Amino acid sequence: MNQVIPVMENIQDRNDKIAAELNRELTGRQVFAVNVMGCPGAGKTTCLTYILPKLPRKSFVIEGDIASDIDTIKLTELGIATRQINTGGACHLDSPLIENAVPDDFSDGFLFIENIGNLVCPAEFMIGEHIKLLISSVTEGSDKPYKYPLAFEKADLILLNKCDLIPYLNFDEELFTRGVRQLNPSVPIIKVSGQTGEGFDEAAKWLTERVIG
Repeated sequence: MNQVIPVMENIQDRNDKIAAELNRELTGRQVFAVNVMGCPGAGKTTCLTYILPKLPRKSFVIEGDIASDIDTIKLTELGIATRQINTGGACHLDSPLIENAVPDDFSDGFLFIENIGNLVCPAEFMIGEHIKLLISSVTEGSDKPYKYPLAFEKADLILLNKCDLIPYLNFDEELFTRGVRQLNPSVPIIKVSGQTGEGFDEAAKWLTERVIG
């Protein structure tokens, strides 16, 4: 006979509580936290290498990966302060991991948290961020807002990366934009290119205005 077991507490309650506490702490330290989401190969790290030098305040990056520290090495070699988190298999970062990774002495700056390459789980968990930055690339196809709606629905800013390749791909920009707008009518969509540097001035300006107006 099947037995019904009542669940008395949402399994995300502890994560959300720590995330809210961390958000308050970071706000008090004048740290603006950005949850960077995107699928593997979307260009999350490359986008950060363009954006961070254009910001008016210092930045710290937390790199999330299932394994390896390739991106952390890349950022560190560019002089960007970075800390690595390897989940060992988990498909997203959670707020306890971020709470333990943020330097105690970091204040008055931008904190970029590059989440695990995944368009599902990272959108479901708050990790203390102020905004969610979604990086999507034209090489993924124009149907991603329809297949992974939650990530696009929750994004505060979307960067459409590798836009220099649009002339060479069967990417339907109108279909992509329509899918985004059905989920998130007012989110900015900025076309960028990690190859040419196009669009990153606009992205950095948007982030700066969110912090200092």
